Amino acid sequence: MNTPNNKRRRDSQKRIEMAFVKLLQYKEFNEIRVTELCREAGVNRTTFYANYDDLFALADAVQKNLEAQVFDLYREERERKYNSNDFLKLFRHIRENQLFYKTYFKLGMDGRFQITEYDVGQAARFYDSNYIEYHMEFFRNGLNAIIRMWLKNGCRETPEEMESILRAEYMPKRL
Repeated sequence: MNTPNNKRRRDSQKRIEMAFVKLLQYKEFNEIRVTELCREAGVNRTTFYANYDDLFALADAVQKNLEAQVFDLYREERERKYNSNDFLKLFRHIRENQLFYKTYFKLGMDGRFQITEYDVGQAARFYDSNYIEYHMEFFRNGLNAIIRMWLKNGCRETPEEMESILRAEYMPKRL
C-alpha cells in the first residue's frame, strides 16, 4: 500500500527531488520535463504524479525540505526564545548542502522566505529602534547576497571564515 510515510514512498520522493536538483544545475526550471526527470530519478511518471501534482509542487517540496532543515538548526533557540547569533551552524549546513542551496536561490525562493529569522530585539538595542524595518531588510538581503556569492565561488572559504566576514559587516559601527 502506498501510504504517505512508507519507506518506499519516501525513497521515491528523495530520488525525484535529488534528480530535480541535479537537473537544475544545468537547466532552467521551465526547460525540465517530467519525462526526463523520471528518467533521471529512475521512476515512472505514475510514481511522480502519485507524489507531486506537477513540477511546481515538486519545487515547493524541495523548498519546504530545505527550510525545515534550517529551522531545525535553530530549533532549541526558538523554543528557549534566545538568539545566539550562531551563523556558523548555517554556514556549515550550506557547505554540506550546496546543491540544495543553489537550487533554492536559482528558483528565486529566497524572495518568499528568509533563510534565517531576524532578532528584532537585538537590532533594536544596537540601532535604538530607528528605522528597524529598513535595517532588517538590509541585513536579510545582505546575508542572502553573501551566501549566493559564496555558493557561486564554490564555498572556497571555510564556514568559520564566512561567519567572520558576516560578523565584521554586521557589527554596529559608529561613524
